[in-house]
Amino acid sequence: MPWLQAYSPIRESTGLSAAVAVIPLAVVFVCLALLRTTVLRAAQAALASALLIAVLIWHMPAGLVALAAAQGAAFGLFPVFYIVMASLFLFNLTVKGGQFDVIRASLAGVTPDRRLQAILIAFCFGAFIEGAAGFGAPVVIAGATLVGLGFRPFYAAGVCLVANTAPVAFGTMGIPIVAIGGVLGLSDPELMRLSAIVGHQLPLISLFIPAYLVLVVSGARKTLEVLPAVAVTGGVFALCQWAVATYLGPYLPDMLASLASMAALVGLLRFWRPPTVFRFEYDDPAAPEFPRYGPAEVLRAWMPYLLLTLLVLAWNIPAVKATLSRATVMLPVPLLDGGVARPALSAGQTPSALGAKFKLDYLASGGSAVLLAAVLSAALCQIRPLPAARVLGRTLHEMRRPASAVACVLAMAYVMNLSGMTQCLGIFSTHAGRFFPLVSPVLGWMGVVLTGSDTSSNVLFGSLQRSAALSLGMDPLLAASANTCGGVIGKMISPQSIAVACAATGMVGQEGMLLRFTLKHSLLLLAVICVMTYLQAHALAWMLPH
Repeated sequence: MPWLQAYSPIRESTGLSAAVAVIPLAVVFVCLALLRTTVLRAAQAALASALLIAVLIWHMPAGLVALAAAQGAAFGLFPVFYIVMASLFLFNLTVKGGQFDVIRASLAGVTPDRRLQAILIAFCFGAFIEGAAGFGAPVVIAGATLVGLGFRPFYAAGVCLVANTAPVAFGTMGIPIVAIGGVLGLSDPELMRLSAIVGHQLPLISLFIPAYLVLVVSGARKTLEVLPAVAVTGGVFALCQWAVATYLGPYLPDMLASLASMAALVGLLRFWRPPTVFRFEYDDPAAPEFPRYGPAEVLRAWMPYLLLTLLVLAWNIPAVKATLSRATVMLPVPLLDGGVARPALSAGQTPSALGAKFKLDYLASGGSAVLLAAVLSAALCQIRPLPAARVLGRTLHEMRRPASAVACVLAMAYVMNLSGMTQCLGIFSTHAGRFFPLVSPVLGWMGVVLTGSDTSSNVLFGSLQRSAALSLGMDPLLAASANTCGGVIGKMISPQSIAVACAATGMVGQEGMLLRFTLKHSLLLLAVICVMTYLQAHALAWMLPH
């Protein structure tokens, strides 16, 4: 007989049970916010607490708890870490081959206007790096580039943190969406619909981020002078992000939208210039010099990412995907598959056994397309096999701690989901009633503030969001989307992001000042996401794709 999940094991009280079920999430908060431990240490402590609570309070058999944790950790390594590793391998190859230096220099020399530099580097280029590498790389690379252009470190860091809100939901080849899809057990069509719903929310924010950046840099009057630039950049980015997320899926919205917006802005500057060139008061009249590259050199530098785009698009052609999926292996988790049952929630229902299968789609996975692009790019970058292997080894070494943290977080999420702890929290959250859509993005925002990762936030709260939404009659994929979109707003104030930004721009020790600067922007944008989600759950439900 399968083990039956419990939703209120403590005196049959949902409130008391929820107070215990929230402990693993509270452990994350205490470790990161108060004890200032690493994300890996926090994830390990939270996993340990979840294991103990599942066995001692929820009375889930220890063997099933261990198997649930193992399945979650395995999913954290494949496909989540697999896609991240392949993307970073490709990025590191372009750095090794010198292509990335050409890309950065070609963008830095486009315009001397500080407002347009903020849009091009922090917004467009930062979104491109988010899609290609993620994990703090956009703030590091774009922030350092702005400092090299003459921005003061404080503004360089702040502008890059605010700009990084637009692409995070689809960061590193759509990993946040893929991760929450895995936790929720979404089919391919459901994953596509979730991508489309995010694509109907986030572009409404992306549309205004360029203008918002310029407003932060130069004020309202100077923003009006570059209205054509902010309108073109924001409009092209938002339109492309919407179209790709809706019709192609979660893997390429950042990369294609950033490339399109960069091309649109550079094209606009060929026949339009602002009436005045805006510079900071402290600017040195002698602008920094960057190497000049010809069109052929610039095109060659971009080739690895153009190749990546083509391969990912090819991977998502239905006929190709169906062919590659023939090699997919579904591995039932022994004893866990059918070993846990969801209790009947109403009269006439019967308990339903839950499946537990590990999907090994080693060919159809988007990570395989990225890995193939990386291998082919090594030849394009004229990197021999042995140096390329060293780059791969260095990439794996650099990512060992993030990979372990992701595995621990997903292990915790699977334990909480299969034991019934997440459902208990979801049922308790229904006390918000009709106003739950206002609360939903706040959970995602809080998750990213704690963990620094939209992926981790989606894993932590994805099942809770679905449970609450189903109990309230809300579209569960809208709740999952709200978690993702709320999370991107929390990225700019997460301790990890602040620390990375300060390290990249030479502001170590000034983290508090940067946090105070970004906090007001984060709260304002979060309010916009909350109102948008509430309206889409009720009056504007027609906006959502079906």
